[in-house]
Amino acid sequence: MRWAVFGAATLLYLAFGVLLSVGHGFLMGDALSRVQATESALFSRDPHLSAIGFVFTPLTSLAQLPFVAFSPWLPWLTHWGLSGVIMSALFMGGAVLMIFGIGTDRGLPWWMIAGVTAAFALNPMVVFYGANGMSEAPFLFCLCWAIRRLIRWVRTDDAHDLTACGVAFGLAYLTRYDAVAPAVAAGVLVFVITYRRGRGQRNRWYSAIMDLVLIGVPGALAFFVWALTSWLITGQAFQQFTSQYGNTAILAQEGGQTQSQFGPALEYALAATLILGPALPILVPIAAALGWRRRDAAVLVPLLLCGAVLAFQAFSYASGSTFAFLRFYVAAIPLAVVLAMQLTAARALPPSRRPGKNAVLSAPARAFPSGRHAARPMMGPAAAVMALALLLIAASVPLTGWGMTSQTMAVQEYALKEVLFPEPDNATPYNADQRRIAATFSTERKLADYLDDLRLPRGAILMDTVYGFAVSAASRRPDQFVIPSDRDFVRVLNRPAERGVKYILAVPNEGRGTSDAVNRRYPTIYENGAGVATLALEVPNDGAGQPNWRLYHVLGAN
Repeated sequence: MRWAVFGAATLLYLAFGVLLSVGHGFLMGDALSRVQATESALFSRDPHLSAIGFVFTPLTSLAQLPFVAFSPWLPWLTHWGLSGVIMSALFMGGAVLMIFGIGTDRGLPWWMIAGVTAAFALNPMVVFYGANGMSEAPFLFCLCWAIRRLIRWVRTDDAHDLTACGVAFGLAYLTRYDAVAPAVAAGVLVFVITYRRGRGQRNRWYSAIMDLVLIGVPGALAFFVWALTSWLITGQAFQQFTSQYGNTAILAQEGGQTQSQFGPALEYALAATLILGPALPILVPIAAALGWRRRDAAVLVPLLLCGAVLAFQAFSYASGSTFAFLRFYVAAIPLAVVLAMQLTAARALPPSRRPGKNAVLSAPARAFPSGRHAARPMMGPAAAVMALALLLIAASVPLTGWGMTSQTMAVQEYALKEVLFPEPDNATPYNADQRRIAATFSTERKLADYLDDLRLPRGAILMDTVYGFAVSAASRRPDQFVIPSDRDFVRVLNRPAERGVKYILAVPNEGRGTSDAVNRRYPTIYENGAGVATLALEVPNDGAGQPNWRLYHVLGAN
């Protein structure tokens, strides 16, 4: 049954991803940039593993390596960003499996498990981000995995569950930096629970510290190894915050919020959380009260872990270090579905390799074998509570879909409405903006086809990947580009003609274009060639937020 759940969810996301990318040309910029980074590590002019970059954490790119390896024979894997789609579909299918597993671990009725799992799997945000190659899918998988294992540990006191939870946090950090928040929250929770369980024992401090080490070491190791590797190779330990390509720099370049604005930012964070988890105002107090009454510490797990993610994102936006993106609050979705499954007491003992001495088994759970469901169906008030919880979760699905159409709240998602339900005769600015977003990267694909048709030699085109990632990813010949991940990029940039460069791709020296390495070296190249090149081609852009391109022929090039 588990494989059927995973397979069905993965196929759903994969099919929707193909529909969006190949069928409608709808691609997400961050996802496509990771495809290009992965391709650069294998097939660029200067292939090496560090070409995946250090601005963003590496798991989403590393996971695509097996798929991108086939791109010379299957170019659509990178041209349409499908390697990212495969990656996110597999991870989001895993997240669905974790939600399903939480229900089976608790011994819930099959109708409840199936209903809640389906509501999670079919949530519009889950479907979209399981299909578009973004980092939300692997992050949700790791978060749901950590939640499941920590809930198990609360019941079983099994060191295997604690270790698996720590590994999940380590992988989560290699997906997104905000994994630090739930990892710290989990460490505090484990320390407190173990310390309280050891009341009256001489070694209670020792036991609490050992459990903290088990859950904390994998995440700490991922943190230090990634920071050290980045520092050794680039000279910066945290490029996401200090690099010219990081979030802080992007906010400044685009004129976004760079100063603290706690009031409006917290309002946005609260609204985003309610869009993705509209049932939370009901589920949180009820689940907390019932958990307190049952002395069930497992209820604290989703509250603290998902709550830490939401609080971290709210604080980051309020302090001016990140963006007002709905997807940053996606942890509200697993928070709601897990709380819905915790409204009634567990009725089975979770699978455990070696239950610890502090294993907590409720009376009903003792009667059932490990990992199996209760022999008698759930009836009476418990069944009514379950049905109400399922109704709340099911009702959240269309409400989230409606919230995703908001241009204010869902700047990265609202164009889906025009993609899936086009209104070609609607000339309102709202719909026109949606159509431009849907057309993003179509110009870059045409430009890549044009450059491929020139049949230029290796290293003949110089460009930065600030915007050029979409051109390189769409090209059938990524080795024709000289890009910043090439180890001799600066030398080529300083003397392009001598190094065999024939063309330079330039973007306007404004907005994010100010961080473009070509513009930093030749500030006027887009306007007049900066004395090193002459204009060969100008390409107006059809996409939203994308620059008009100019292709310059290098003076002195053969």
